[in-house]
Amino acid sequence: MWGIHRSRYADCNGSEASEESEIVVNIGGVKQVLYGDVLNRFPDTRLAELVNYSNESSDDVSLLCDDYDPDTGEFYFDRDPEAFKCIIELYYYGEIHMKRGICPICFMKEMEFWKISSDLLDECCKSHLKEVEDELAEIAEKVRTILVDREGDPSARGWQRFQMCLWRLMEKPESSLPAHVIAIVSFIFILVSSVVMCVGTIPDLQMEDAEGNLVEHPTLEVIETVCIGWFTIEYVLRLISSPNKIKFVLSIMNIIDFMAIMPFYVVLVLISFGAGVMELANVQQAVQALRIMRIARIFKLARHSSGLQTLTSALKSSFKELGLLLMYMGVGVFLFSALGYTMEQNHPDTLFTSIPQSFWWAVITMTTVGYGDVYPKTTLGRCNAAISFLCGVIAIALPIHPIINNFVLFYNKQQVLETAAKHEIELMALRDGDGELKDSPASHKAVGGAGVWDSTVHSCHSDTFTPFLKDPRGGAGIRTPSVDTSFDSTAEAPEYLISH
Repeated sequence: MWGIHRSRYADCNGSEASEESEIVVNIGGVKQVLYGDVLNRFPDTRLAELVNYSNESSDDVSLLCDDYDPDTGEFYFDRDPEAFKCIIELYYYGEIHMKRGICPICFMKEMEFWKISSDLLDECCKSHLKEVEDELAEIAEKVRTILVDREGDPSARGWQRFQMCLWRLMEKPESSLPAHVIAIVSFIFILVSSVVMCVGTIPDLQMEDAEGNLVEHPTLEVIETVCIGWFTIEYVLRLISSPNKIKFVLSIMNIIDFMAIMPFYVVLVLISFGAGVMELANVQQAVQALRIMRIARIFKLARHSSGLQTLTSALKSSFKELGLLLMYMGVGVFLFSALGYTMEQNHPDTLFTSIPQSFWWAVITMTTVGYGDVYPKTTLGRCNAAISFLCGVIAIALPIHPIINNFVLFYNKQQVLETAAKHEIELMALRDGDGELKDSPASHKAVGGAGVWDSTVHSCHSDTFTPFLKDPRGGAGIRTPSVDTSFDSTAEAPEYLISH
């Protein structure tokens, strides 16, 4: 028996007859007795309509429930009884809270069935619902992307079809075996190029030119040229096949790709002008700076690593925590460097010659690095150093946990999205084999969005409609079929009464 106190109020229409009326509902095998004066506090809901129509015509009542037994006056609903416990709380408390363990999307379908506005849902539950909707939208988008990568656009002809195939080959390693092989080859070239750049700085492997200057070994230069050639071909092919050239050029990862190959050609152009130009000091400094820019190619690994992409996303979402960390460190560095200079300036062998010079000591002390090149020599200075590194540990530790938590959340979310998208593709393949899906790519795309909802709201057993996951070609969402349920064995259903 539910322990909810029932106060006897007149209904919203001032009808005293509804105060004595009661209905018996069977929600998924759980029998409950509801009173009209309570239900009529929200007259636009399905239960309130059921109370009003139950005294008029049984034909009208059958439109509001799944089944009706005129002998016992019992109304049957093939709904979730646990969700209904939350629904019924609306009539007593004026708002709805979702219990833990109930799917938010499924619960919204329950509210829609019982004709309850989503505005009556508590704010905390609304935020949770929004998060789930965003995750489902991301899953649906991944499904659509996978389907497009696999099937392509059948309406594309000629150059567009070739451009689409080339884009999948260069940008989508999971689309085909050749694309996967190209991604592996690109990854190997990145590693080889990075290793060659590092090995080329070893003096024992360098050679002297005619003027006695150390230059890279010719073999390493050949390997470097081959790697740059691959990067150039890869960048040009991806640029040609890109559906949006401006977005491609302005992308962060593509800017890194361009910065990785640009120094090679700039140096090549400068060399072509002759030795006179290369002997200029400014030109030599520019060449050295361009060679250093080759380290940007290591960031190309992020294109092939979901872990690095997740780390980037986590850092983007942790700007507030990183700002707090920098603020704590900045205040501490300024404070303890000033104290260190003040306490050490009278010592004859002091290493603290100025406050700005003391910043370096404060940084390496608060980060617990302690190179030992600068250190206090007075007792007060050592006490200041002890306090500074203790405060530094605390200042660094406080914002680190939220940053790590964001990384774990993003990584787990990425894994869940990828697994869910693959699961949806597998389900679609099974349904397609059973003849439940049409063979047109448009229907595959639509089901790619709706399949996420179909599996989520399966327990609702009602006609549901996907509100925002629609066919990317402009079609409507997918309507899931209702499930007919028999109510022959209802005599053993437990009965719950709302106590007076």
